[in-house]
Amino acid sequence: MIKMTVIEDLLTDYLNYLEIEKNRSPKTRENYERYLRTFLRMAKVKKPADITDGVVRTFRVELARRQMKKITQAYYVIALRNFLKYLARRDIPTLAAEKIELPKTTRADIETLDYKNLERLLQAPSGDDLRSLRDRAILETFFSTGLRLSELCALDRYVDLERGELSVRGKGDKLRVVFLSDGAKKAIKVYMAKRTDPETALFVSLSKIAKGSSKAPKVLGRIIPRAVERLVAHWATVAGIPKHIHPHQLRHSFATDLLVNGADIRAVQEMLGHANISTTQIYTHLTNKELREVHEAFHGRRRDNK
Repeated sequence: MIKMTVIEDLLTDYLNYLEIEKNRSPKTRENYERYLRTFLRMAKVKKPADITDGVVRTFRVELARRQMKKITQAYYVIALRNFLKYLARRDIPTLAAEKIELPKTTRADIETLDYKNLERLLQAPSGDDLRSLRDRAILETFFSTGLRLSELCALDRYVDLERGELSVRGKGDKLRVVFLSDGAKKAIKVYMAKRTDPETALFVSLSKIAKGSSKAPKVLGRIIPRAVERLVAHWATVAGIPKHIHPHQLRHSFATDLLVNGADIRAVQEMLGHANISTTQIYTHLTNKELREVHEAFHGRRRDNK
């Protein structure tokens, strides 16, 4: 039996603490484990005392040399800082978390779809077969609710279309309510009318069928995130959108659409399921073009009349 090092034992304790005491999702635990194990392996850390300022600097240089995005580098650093804070609370001597500065990141790489491309994408699945109806319902639901990919995949079929509300369990196991637009309600209703299976999932994976076949695809169970990513990319290509489209861009588009049209940022925060308002504020710079339009429309009008 391979003997665990001191740091590996502490890492396991920390991951259990995240999941049980802090009520973090299994996905969060999985991500933190990946970030921290990468650090321990690259830095050759065996015990808490091995984590020094120099070791951390070397690790960060290596991440940068891998041409990793700044925001991804930040995830590694955040995970390490939180692990060190946990060790400090247990009075285990190691590097102080406060000595590790977070990298400065830019959110300029957040991409949304302009309105014309968004409309083309939503209308791309125009067929009346089960796959096309499912895909249109998925796209409409994404833009109507701003759900995360994992949240959409976890939806069950018992949706109250009259109320047009969905209860969603998001990060940290927190419940929130999101709302369906008329377009989303209609798309889901038509899609569900085509379903004859007993599967409890709202959105399901379907078997592949030969092109031109009259056979209906089989329902294979709940749809998985990778399948949703593929179908979004497929319909973006069909719609003639020249760049790669990811489901999260529909979440970005949902948020910016609300803010551009005057929604209160705290209401948007709640609908997105953000724990911190600062996370929602990353979208505000995307609406600055609206400020230019306001400036052009209203600034200096009296001078123009002279």
